[in-house]
Order: sequence, then C-alpha cells, then structure tokens
Amino acid sequence: MKKLITLLFVLVALNSFSQARFISAGRIEFERKYNQHSQFEGQEEGIWIAEMKKNYPKMVTDFYELKFNQEKSVYKLMKENPDNKYLWSSKPNESDIAVKDLVKGTLSIQRDVFEQTYIIQDSLRQLEWRITDETRTIAGFECKKAVTRICDSVYVVAFYTDQILVNSGPESFSGLPGMILGLAVPRLHTTWFATKVELIEPTPAQLSPAQKGKKATWQQVSADLNRAMKDWGRGADRILWSALL
Repeated sequence: MKKLITLLFVLVALNSFSQARFISAGRIEFERKYNQHSQFEGQEEGIWIAEMKKNYPKMVTDFYELKFNQEKSVYKLMKENPDNKYLWSSKPNESDIAVKDLVKGTLSIQRDVFEQTYIIQDSLRQLEWRITDETRTIAGFECKKAVTRICDSVYVVAFYTDQILVNSGPESFSGLPGMILGLAVPRLHTTWFATKVELIEPTPAQLSPAQKGKKATWQQVSADLNRAMKDWGRGADRILWSALL
C-alpha cells in the first residue's frame, strides 16, 4: 500500500512538473509602466513645464494581455487604468492589437498613429538577439536576459522563459527560444513585465480578432512618419520608435 501511495505521489509530482515546465497555450497579463515626464527631456524647465509636471503624474501604468498557443498569439490592452492622467500621445488605444502567426511567420498589427489607423502586415521581425547569463524570476518563471536593437540604435532588453514553449512576447517582439515575460526600452522609458500566467486555452475566435485600417509594411509606416515629421526635430524620434515597437 505504501509503495502504491508513493508511486501515485511521484506520478502526480511529475505531471505537475511537466505542466509547469512545458506550457504551450495560455494567457499572460502584463503591466506596462511609462515615465511620461521623459517627454520633457532636453527642454528648459520653465513655468509651463513645471506646471505640467505638477498636474500630470510621472509614471502611468497600463495592463495588457497576451493570449497564445503554438500557432498564434494576440496582444492587446486589457483594460484602461482609471487612475491614469495622460500627457499627449501617452494614452494607449484599445484598438491597437498585435497578432502573430507563428506558423506562417507573419505579423499583423492594428495601430493608430496620429489620425491614421494602420494595419501593419509584415514578416515577424528578425532581430539579432544576444543571450546573456543573467537571470531573473518573473511571474514565477526563471527568465534569461537577452538584448537587441531596433531602429538601428534603440537598445532593448528582454527576459524570456523556455518554460513556455511559444516564441512570442509583448508588442511585436519575438525571436527568442521561449516566451518574453519582461521587456524594457530605456530610451522610451518604458517597461513591460508579466504579473500573471494562466493555463487557459484561447478559443480560435480570440486568436483571430477583426482588424481594420490602411495596410502597410514596417518600411511604409516608417516612411510615412518620416515625411510627416521631417521638421519636428528631436521629438520625432520618440514618436517613430514608439510606433515601430
């Protein structure tokens, strides 16, 4: 009897370990934090800027979700934070949705930029990640640190776990041997970190949301923005980088 109980205990433990280690479908909640006072960097601290900093909080926090299986992932705003008070261009849009087809290797992002709604349809980004030995625990998962660059010079830090066997993550990011649970873009003063992972199988409908807008590639969106902001000076870079996340 003792041997039977021991065997059952071992089988249950192995099954739990297997489920915890080899996740292939589920739902992840992300907390995005943004330092919106960073928009004043490089500007002289006059009365107007001091008043804006007084009336608008330095940090705003928003909540996103990523539903996924081994074929697709969908990333979108989960809910608007009623406690936030946003400066211009800081407020997230509920219609911004990123769909990755992990089988076909394609990406479809609905994104509002100024007065134009785009559907960015392109291949999944081929980023040159450098994986390091640094680790960090995020939402109960041990993650490895990796770094890359976008837009030639914008440094990106990611933390991924190979316990979730799906090559995806927040925004348009992917390309690592597992799920990205943490992300930081220092030049945009923005971080994304997972707070919860649920083993909930998404439905086909949830992984195929409706999208509408002007169809474009990354290159076309970048060209449109560069033309629109050619006389904007330094502030244009931040807008471009944010649009191309």
